[in-house]
Amino acid sequence: MYLALAMYLNHSKRLYATTVNNGNYCLELVRKHDFDHYLCTLLLPRDVQSTVFAIRAFNVETAQIRDLVTEKATGKMRVQFWRDSINAIYKKEPPKHPVALTLATAVGRYKLSKLWFSRLLDAREANLSVNHYSSTKELEDYAENTFSSLLYLTLEAMGVRSVAADHACSHLGKAEGICTVLRAAPYHRTQRSVFIPMDIVMRHGASQERFIRADTSSQSMHNTVYDFASLCHTHLLKARSLGNKLDSMVTKALLPAVLCEDFLTRLQKADFNIFEPKLSQRNPKMPLTLLWKYFSHQY
Repeated sequence: MYLALAMYLNHSKRLYATTVNNGNYCLELVRKHDFDHYLCTLLLPRDVQSTVFAIRAFNVETAQIRDLVTEKATGKMRVQFWRDSINAIYKKEPPKHPVALTLATAVGRYKLSKLWFSRLLDAREANLSVNHYSSTKELEDYAENTFSSLLYLTLEAMGVRSVAADHACSHLGKAEGICTVLRAAPYHRTQRSVFIPMDIVMRHGASQERFIRADTSSQSMHNTVYDFASLCHTHLLKARSLGNKLDSMVTKALLPAVLCEDFLTRLQKADFNIFEPKLSQRNPKMPLTLLWKYFSHQY
C-alpha cells in the first residue's frame, strides 16, 4: 500500500512539473472529470473562478479515491494525504501539489472555512467502507457533507453570507447527491453494488439483485427509481423556492440545479429506466441552457 501511495504522489509531482500554471491544472482536471460543473464554474464571476476550480479539483481528487484503490487501507492513506494537505494549507505550508497550492492561495485570499474541507474528507473516508445505504437519511447526510460543502465554499469565495443561500445549497447538495447515485447506477451495477437507499428499495418490494441484473421489466424497480427521483425533485424545488430571497449573484453559484433538472427530465423521458444508454451521454444543449439561466438570473 505504501508503494501505491508513493506512485500516486510521484504521479502528481510529474503532473505538477509539466504544468505551467497551477490554476490551469485545476481547470483541466475539472474539465476532464467533471465537465458539467466546469461549465457552471465558467459562468461565475471571473475573480472567483480560479478558486472554485481549485475547490472542484479538490473534489475530483478525493472523489476518485474510492474507485482508484483496491484496498481500504490505501484509500485511507490517500484521504490522509489530503487531510494533512489541508492542515498544512491553514498553517501556510502547503505541499507542492498544484491543487493544494491553488487552494492555499484561495484560502489566504477569501478566508475559506476549514470546516467544509474537513467535513468532505471525513465523509469520503467513511464512504470507503460503505457498500450500500440503509436509509435515505444516510445518503442525504453524505450529500450534505460533500456536495453541499462544495457549494458553501463557493458562496464563501463569492463573499456571500446568507441563511437563505445556505438553505438553498443544503437542498441543492442533496439533490446533486441523489442525481449522482442515479446517474452512476450502470457503473455501480458492474461492481455489483446498489446505492439507492434500501428503505426505498424495500418499500416497493424491489431488491438489489434486480438492479444488478438490470431487470428493467420489473415494476418494483421502476417504482423505486421513480420514488428516488421524486425525492431529488423535491429537494430541487425547495432549493428553488428560496430564489426570491437571494441576490442575483447568488443564483450563479446555484447553476448546478440546472444539471439536476436536465437529468431528471431525461430520466422521465426514459420512463425511469436508469439503464437507458442515452442517459450517460452529455446533453449538447447544456451550455446554451446554462447561459439562458445565467442571463435570466435563474437556477
